[in-house]
Amino acid sequence: MLKVVVGHSEDPDSQYAVDEVLEQCFQDLMGMAPTAGILFAAIDFDHAMILEEILRVYPEIELIGCTTDGEMSSKLGFCQDSLTLMLFCSDTIKIHAGVGIGASKNPDNAASQAVQQVTAKSTHTLKGCGYTTKLCIALPASYIGDGATANGEMLLKGLGNALGSEVPIIGGAAGDQSRAKITYQFYGSKVLTDSLSILTFGGDVVFSFGAACGWRPLGRKSIITKACGNRLYEIDGIAAVEFYQRYLSGRLPSAENSLAVYEGDSERYYIRVPNSLENDGSIRLLADIPEQATVQLTGTSRDEIITSSLTSFQTAVQNYPGNKIDAVLLFSCCCRRWLLGTRAKEEYEIIKNALPYSVPVCGFYTYGELAPLQQRGASYYHQETFVTLLIGTN
Repeated sequence: MLKVVVGHSEDPDSQYAVDEVLEQCFQDLMGMAPTAGILFAAIDFDHAMILEEILRVYPEIELIGCTTDGEMSSKLGFCQDSLTLMLFCSDTIKIHAGVGIGASKNPDNAASQAVQQVTAKSTHTLKGCGYTTKLCIALPASYIGDGATANGEMLLKGLGNALGSEVPIIGGAAGDQSRAKITYQFYGSKVLTDSLSILTFGGDVVFSFGAACGWRPLGRKSIITKACGNRLYEIDGIAAVEFYQRYLSGRLPSAENSLAVYEGDSERYYIRVPNSLENDGSIRLLADIPEQATVQLTGTSRDEIITSSLTSFQTAVQNYPGNKIDAVLLFSCCCRRWLLGTRAKEEYEIIKNALPYSVPVCGFYTYGELAPLQQRGASYYHQETFVTLLIGTN
């Protein structure tokens, strides 16, 4: 059995907002006690007070969350500066929360901390009977203060090593409403930065996911011949900025013309977004890019971005192994929201219209998305991508 409910408030006052969210959840729970929850909150709320209030009402839940660059739910659709909470009730699905701190200094250790916590909880819960994690939702730090960043790719790699390659990792990096200063992650009553919050699912859970971006490759494939971290110096032996200008008739790199980075020899790719042009002719990207990777310039349009949201959802539906979807989680890139402008609400609306029946939906706009490129494969750190996660029971 799995029952999922959602609360969502646009009230700018933290107390009124959390009261409204909890009242909505209480009404929909119909007396059931939640076992876990995920909170997505705009950056200006009093997060500590909100967490304490949720745990006052539901003291036993496993709770994680993060700050955002926009929120969406089946209660209010797409919003900004809002608060949304998804609660899970189940006696057959085992859900546990964990957190790792110091993510920027030692991402492997932070990932191991988080996994060790859920492992210890699950062993205790099942009295030594063993526990198999089937799914992990991860909410890593992005900005950690004064513009410094955590390395989302390294956190994802560490989490994959700790969980094992067979466990899909789905989620998104915390946001701060486009300020690029500091983001927060939630674990129980704690408001943290430079951390990694996770929620793992085992037992009688079924799920599927889809990821799509809407950026189409242009021109021929090329090779990254010089890069270091998120600094891109050369493509095919020429300066990165010159490479861009050759293809874009002298125009400088932008989020509309990101790089598709291919997974090995396959046709599957993830996106890397140019952020700034440096004095030495290199391009600073919003995430790391590996040397010798095969890449291709891309282009997009608003219609293609919105259509890819539906593609992501349809992929998840096609691969869903259950009979009934009990929850939908959505993770969309902040760059998509910026480029869509007034059409950003259409991303949620196209999913709502595609749902065959009423299902609780919750999600947020991220600073990087986490998902595999295929149903059975390693998880990647994406950008400009829309990720859909469907959850239910056998």
